[in-house]
Amino acid sequence: MRKTILASAVFILCLITALPGYAASDGIHWQPYEKGLAMAKEQNKKIFLFFHTDWCHYCKKMKKSTLKDPALVNYLNKHFISITVNADKEKKISKKYAVLGLPTLWFLKKDSTRISKIPGYVNADIFLKVLKYIQTENYKKMNFKDFLAQCAK
Repeated sequence: MRKTILASAVFILCLITALPGYAASDGIHWQPYEKGLAMAKEQNKKIFLFFHTDWCHYCKKMKKSTLKDPALVNYLNKHFISITVNADKEKKISKKYAVLGLPTLWFLKKDSTRISKIPGYVNADIFLKVLKYIQTENYKKMNFKDFLAQCAK
């Protein structure tokens, strides 16, 4: 009986992990700063910079919730090079991007030209919309509020 239950549990687990979109269990493919910048040029992708520290409450919250969302993880891995920057350990980089509060999220073009930044915690639903706004380059044509209105139609 135990073997049957165990075999069934393993089968169900295999089935679930084979579902589309479940690849997010691997998490975000984080890169160090310099390597990430080079990868963005090579792969022709935009850059997402996540500035955080070990002591920041909202950084931890964002890591545990927003940055674990399967749809968001898949979108980031497909369309962006994600770079994690510990603001305490990489102070020169933090200063370069004028990081004053944490978390801070920066978006860059493939050549490292700055697009925009978001200070503070962002939930997964809003953050995914921001990623689509940046990736589709709608930021060149309209403000974010108009983008959201267009998506709602």
